[in-house]
Amino acid sequence: MASKQLSVTLTGVLQAPRLFRDLGSGVGILRNVPFSGPNGYFCQSMGYEMDIVPLHEWLDMKEQPLVISGPCSAESEDQIMVTARALARIPQVRIFRAGIWKPRTRPMSFEGVGTAGLEWLRRAGQETGLLTAVEVANPSHVEEALRYEVDILWIGARTVVNPFSLQELANGLKGVDVPVMVKNPVNPDLHLWLGALERINMAGIRKIIAIHRGFYFFRKSPYRNAPMWEIPIELMRLVPQLPLICDPSHISGEPGLLGPVSQKALDLEMDGLMIESHHDPEHALTDRFQQITPAALRELLASLVVRSEKGSPAFEDILDELRSEIDKLDGELIQILFRRMSIVDEIGRYKKDHNVTILQLERWSRIFEERLKMGRDAGLEEQFLHRIIGIIHDESIRRQTEILNKPAEENGLNNQKES
Repeated sequence: MASKQLSVTLTGVLQAPRLFRDLGSGVGILRNVPFSGPNGYFCQSMGYEMDIVPLHEWLDMKEQPLVISGPCSAESEDQIMVTARALARIPQVRIFRAGIWKPRTRPMSFEGVGTAGLEWLRRAGQETGLLTAVEVANPSHVEEALRYEVDILWIGARTVVNPFSLQELANGLKGVDVPVMVKNPVNPDLHLWLGALERINMAGIRKIIAIHRGFYFFRKSPYRNAPMWEIPIELMRLVPQLPLICDPSHISGEPGLLGPVSQKALDLEMDGLMIESHHDPEHALTDRFQQITPAALRELLASLVVRSEKGSPAFEDILDELRSEIDKLDGELIQILFRRMSIVDEIGRYKKDHNVTILQLERWSRIFEERLKMGRDAGLEEQFLHRIIGIIHDESIRRQTEILNKPAEENGLNNQKES
């Protein structure tokens, strides 16, 4: 079956500093995202077409979910072989991963075994039948990995942030038929992630997987890297045929969160999971707190529920009715917001005429508490209320600021248009 081509034309850009609210919980709201395009595909003014081979055409997807597993770092041949043999006995595990080159934040830390580990990886793949995967950060890594018959390459989050490095890698991949996985950048920038995927695709790589590994953010969070699910969801919407897997290990940072994060990823219809596993995590040389044993991985996978994308015809009929109700309510919400903002504009003009400031803090504090109470009484979750009320208030302030800063004659023209 021929691979489908995704026609794409970008009409807007994400603005990361204004992207999220309430990131402490790892949940945010996408803002300033005026993307559009045919069939919802990501659009770029260059008209570039991403040519992506569907995952099931080149990878065995019989066991669900697809799982990529292995240690954070290759440390010794014994460690690699013991871990690989144990993981090969788990049906869902199809790919064995291990870090070979591991530059760390501080140079005195363990930074990987280098090329020597590639021979261990090749032996593990030959003995167990698992496909093998390593992270590459420059063209020499690509050359070495292919020389040792590594099956799949991945590009890490710290490399993805640098278009110079990405282009060097893309140049090194030209003429090579190897699958490449691209992790999201460490910072919450969908545009940067898409750019990395495009560079690799433009190099002729058609077997591509995006990896969601969470994002660094300065606010306190239970996660090592806040999942910010809105970003991978938007990626799926913009490029629906791009395979996407989740890396719960880097999101969670500790075993206790692996289950909930993995389940959430599957419920969002992601194609698989990358979970770090080590035969002796307590003595791992890197990221020991986020790795689990193969036995623990087996238990974790057994606890996950893999749900169907569609139900029976009767189920779909009822679902369509409920979705139709939501569509109507959404239409009403839009009309209510329009009417509210029209009154906000009128208040802004009235304040301008009487030289009154935009924000009356005492009133805003009182309104905020009243709206929270109303929402809580209605059974709505408080974090959700905080975000919604905050977004509406921010937009009200923005509109009134715009009105106060407009010349008087412009406001007069707007008044005439509205009347």
